[in-house]
Amino acid sequence: MDILRTIIMVLFVLICIALVVVIMMQESKSSGLSGAINGVADTYWGKNKGRSMEGKLVQATKVLAALFFVIALVLNMAW
Repeated sequence: MDILRTIIMVLFVLICIALVVVIMMQESKSSGLSGAINGVADTYWGKNKGRSMEGKLVQATKVLAALFFVIALVLNMAW
């Protein structure tokens, strides 16, 4: 049982590190004054944001956050 706990703890630490890296790689959501003047939603970038690198980072953040909470609950309940 100690080996399984160690493996889950190592996985938990790796997910924590990956979550921090993915969050730090994301761009800021505030576009400043230029976004208010130009209209960010009308650009090609605004329309295809889900298929871009930024969209993939947002999706990875959601998946890693869900894994973080599930593994934290498992570690808390099991040991």
